[in-house]
Amino acid sequence: MGLTRRQFLWAGSGVAATTVLAACGVGDGDDTAAKPAAGAAGTPRRGGTLRVGALGRAAAITRDPHGSQVNESDYLITSLRYDTLTVPAARSNTARRLASNWASSADLRTWRFTIAKDAAFHDGGPVTAADVAWSLRRLRSTPAGAARLPGIRAENIRAEGARTVVLVSDYPNNALPLLTRLTTFVLPKGTADSAIATAPGSGPFKLDWFRDGNARLVRNDAWHGGRVLLDAIEVRIFESPQAMSNALLAGQIDVASNVGAVAARAAVGRPDVRIIQRRNDMAMPIVMRTADGPFADQRVREALRLAVDRDAMVRQVLSGYGAIGNDVLGAGDPIYAVDLPQRRRDLDTARRLLAEAKFDLNWTYDLLTTEDVAGLAESATLFATHLAEAGVKIKVVKQDSAVFWDKSWLKAPLYTTYWGTNDSVLFFASKTLVSDAGQNETAFADKAFDAAYRKAISSNNPSETKQSLHELQTIEYDRSGYLLWGMADGIDLSSAQVRGLPELPGYGRVQLERAWLAG
Repeated sequence: MGLTRRQFLWAGSGVAATTVLAACGVGDGDDTAAKPAAGAAGTPRRGGTLRVGALGRAAAITRDPHGSQVNESDYLITSLRYDTLTVPAARSNTARRLASNWASSADLRTWRFTIAKDAAFHDGGPVTAADVAWSLRRLRSTPAGAARLPGIRAENIRAEGARTVVLVSDYPNNALPLLTRLTTFVLPKGTADSAIATAPGSGPFKLDWFRDGNARLVRNDAWHGGRVLLDAIEVRIFESPQAMSNALLAGQIDVASNVGAVAARAAVGRPDVRIIQRRNDMAMPIVMRTADGPFADQRVREALRLAVDRDAMVRQVLSGYGAIGNDVLGAGDPIYAVDLPQRRRDLDTARRLLAEAKFDLNWTYDLLTTEDVAGLAESATLFATHLAEAGVKIKVVKQDSAVFWDKSWLKAPLYTTYWGTNDSVLFFASKTLVSDAGQNETAFADKAFDAAYRKAISSNNPSETKQSLHELQTIEYDRSGYLLWGMADGIDLSSAQVRGLPELPGYGRVQLERAWLAG
């Protein structure tokens, strides 16, 4: 189980701008900052320590930036210490970070990323193209490496001079800069595995200490990305949203990160607490296996989609902090196909389709889930109730996280999943829906979908790309194994004096370098 799936598959904004960037052949050099931040009124001041709570379990701690980081706390700490090549931003889908710009060859297969001129590791050494190339090859060698850098083989990553990294794709790919926003954390070349935990990064904060999942990070005054305001950030690990919310209300922490809708509802009306709401932050689909088993018949999958009450799911599971889904992942993308008819509950049609497919209504079907994120198990329970009204008997089986991801994910006929991003149609196509995707959750294999995907990423023509992406979404809507009933808003709670927290979804929300404390 790779970090790219289990821990915040952040993707930033939509893919439309990717096409424009590819056509122009250069990276975005202007949109480096996140969306104007929550509570940013007033004159930013320097100083202070921000205490941030994040979810995690002591037994699951991982300190390797390229490893399987199942804890939000680990990922937050990693993201503060290490730079990725690019990041999501408010005005464009892919903005510079460690890479100051990028350009592609005419055939969209060879990409050159230029490293920021003043980038330096925390020990003072310069970040070179050799460091970046080594880090990307190390990332590619992980079990999930093919999914993290799709189409890029380790032998096709090289340094060209001191500041240029060359990536050669197996196929034309206008979305490659978008894909480098995820886990392309850069370490010094040749860092031994035994030294990875303490290896210097080049990010806005330097590690001061780490104890049992808790950490203190201090400001990096030499950060190439600009002025950092906070003196330090202390990250504290919590095993449940409730414990984290209680700590915030008791004044023990300043920010409760990704704490969920229940905590937000409890905080409404409190003048001492800010609620930061990030739209389209998390997709929470039901997965139906398409290759074989009881849900392989397209009519059965359509019946299940028509049996669920999406409004009730959003209202009851998300406490209204979210939006109904329409079975296409990437609803926050500017090119999202809003013209596809919104599916609504239709029990009569659902029953008819089940009968036509000769679906066995005497059998009880397991729906596997975990309690990894707030609302996931609850969504499974409510979903089972809705399906019962269509005559389908569902038994919700809650599994321990490790068992679920090792034994059920990618294998079970019916299970819940979640993605900590929902803003790029092309991202999900490349990661989960093309036939050879490394994380093909629904075992989906559709030649027309694959063709539309290849056409979309290989084009330099924005209109042609948009048309192919619409075709791709139509196929997903009609035939895939995803039942996306809704998208959850991301919820952070903070004390009143915290300013400058990012409001971007996904990976954007861990960009805390612009945060500051008032008073």
